[in-house]
Amino acid sequence: MTPYLRQLSLDLAPLEVSPSSDWCQRWRDGRPRWRHRSEGGFDATQYEVGPITDRTAKAYVERHHYARTYVASRLRYGLWDRRGALLGVAVLSVPVRGEVLTRPFPHLVPFHESLELGRLVLADRVAANGESWFLGRVFRLAGREGVRGVVSFSDPVARHNTAGGLVFPGHVGIVYQSANATYAGRGTARTILVLPDGRTLNERALSKLRTLDVGHEYVEHVLRRFGAPPRRGAAPSAWIPRALVAAGVRRLRHPGNHRYLFRLGDRASRRGVVISVPSLPYPKSTDRSPTQAA
Repeated sequence: MTPYLRQLSLDLAPLEVSPSSDWCQRWRDGRPRWRHRSEGGFDATQYEVGPITDRTAKAYVERHHYARTYVASRLRYGLWDRRGALLGVAVLSVPVRGEVLTRPFPHLVPFHESLELGRLVLADRVAANGESWFLGRVFRLAGREGVRGVVSFSDPVARHNTAGGLVFPGHVGIVYQSANATYAGRGTARTILVLPDGRTLNERALSKLRTLDVGHEYVEHVLRRFGAPPRRGAAPSAWIPRALVAAGVRRLRHPGNHRYLFRLGDRASRRGVVISVPSLPYPKSTDRSPTQAA
């Protein structure tokens, strides 16, 4: 372990949010906001849901979602109020690994009949319980496009920046539970890379950098902004380890996200969707196991 990582081991350990919370998570300019379920007040007659362009979805997600990053989208939907203000975005996307889809939905064509709910972002102006209604409309529209299975992950581990400020409070999928999703346990435990501002440097981004694929310049820019030296033509395999240390990237052992599954389509279509993983009880306790990794 480097001296930098030893120092960071003094930080607050990542903490998972209680799954029994009655607060609804919202976002504005990358910061979490909260609406309590007891508020009620959501009036579905004041909202509309429909497809949106990739450009519109990307701009909204990158402005409001804490990660400030977009995903490899396939279908995108927006939530508007009656005045035409865009107040939410849902993105059905292509995951990094195909087995994310093929393992739970072995009989569906991945990336077409099965997708991941890669982003779900609602503004804090949306009243409590609005996310369930929005998600239901999104799934209805996606079902008309031939989507029959959706995988969604909820990350319950909070993120802090190096100053100790809370950047991401975590969530355990209460909205998915209220939508009667099938709970399929945890995703794969792994080590995640956390930037000094609390954002995660994901594997897709690093893969672009390793292969110098389209978009790798942005990843280099992010690392250099936090103190990494210029690459100056060095091989990514040699530069990346040095850059991560110089940029103050933390390595955290993550126990795995909660995984939820949805069947889409009409009643007959839903009955025909085979889920090949066991259905488990919804999580009802916190897990404080994540640790700083060497």
